[in-house]
Amino acid sequence: MHTPLVVCAPVAGTVVAVTDVPDPVFSAGLVGPGTAIAPDPSRGADVVSPIDGRVVKLRPHAFVVAADDGRSVLVHLGIDTVELRGAGFVAHAAEGDRVVAGQPVTSWDPTAVRDGGRSPLVPVVALDADPASLTGLPGPGSAVTTSDVLFTIG
Repeated sequence: MHTPLVVCAPVAGTVVAVTDVPDPVFSAGLVGPGTAIAPDPSRGADVVSPIDGRVVKLRPHAFVVAADDGRSVLVHLGIDTVELRGAGFVAHAAEGDRVVAGQPVTSWDPTAVRDGGRSPLVPVVALDADPASLTGLPGPGSAVTTSDVLFTIG
C-alpha cells in the first residue's frame, strides 16, 4: 500500500476534463488517468514539477517526474507540440535531476502555441495508474495555480 501521492498543478489556469483533450492518447486514458489545464498566459510561462521526485524523461514539450516509490506523472505542454521541435520551450532541469513540487522544469509560451494553430491544453497524467486511485480531481472550469493540489494518487 502506497502513501497517497499529492500532485500539484504544473501551470496556472482552468481545469479541463481529460476527455475533452483533442488527442485520443490522453482523452481515452491510454497512458493513464488525469486531467488537463487550459493555461492562463498572464500567470507566467514557467511549468513546475507537480511532485517531488526525479526527472526521468524530459523533452521540450513534455516531461515525466517519478516519485521515490516509482509512481510517475507526465506533464504534456500542448497538443501536437512535438511538431515544434523544441521551438519556444526552455528547459530549466535535465533528465536525472531531483526536483521538488513547484520547482520550474521548463518554460513555454502557450499563446504562441495557440496562435500557431495548436491546442495549448496541458494534460497531467498519472502514468500507468488505476483510474480509481485518483481522488480530489477538481471539476472542469475550476481555477488552479501552481500551489494548488490537482489530484491525489492513492
